[in-house]
Amino acid sequence: MLTGARIAAACGIKGEVREGLGDIDYGAWQMRTHDEVNAESPDAYRQWRSAPQLTRFPKGESLQDVVARTSDVLREALLRYPEQTVVMVGHDSVNRVLLLQLLGMPLAAYWRLVQDPCTLNEVEIFAAGDVRVQRVNDTSHLDQA
Repeated sequence: MLTGARIAAACGIKGEVREGLGDIDYGAWQMRTHDEVNAESPDAYRQWRSAPQLTRFPKGESLQDVVARTSDVLREALLRYPEQTVVMVGHDSVNRVLLLQLLGMPLAAYWRLVQDPCTLNEVEIFAAGDVRVQRVNDTSHLDQA
């Protein structure tokens, strides 16, 4: 929420929090390291890394759940702000799922898209539904010091 608020302030507009853009619910894996989860549940962790589209986090979400809620937010933004620039701020899982949807790629390709912290993705969506991805995982705006 902080990132979105700062972007809105810099643009002189009011931002909105959209729950559908919240990070994936990792359930029982929330706030645990990869090493911890792998040590406790190696088969489940291996599946998450090799076939993310088949994984549901224990007491959490699946990528399909994320697709449903992010698609709703994207559709609403396209209807409310036709032919306007919209900034959507999300975590890496949300970003990956949105990009996969827009590119027409399967959820199995989830790990093929890198999403570093504070990355920028730029996507142009035309009225006819055509999509052009201009930038993916751009971190050139960050201080490299």
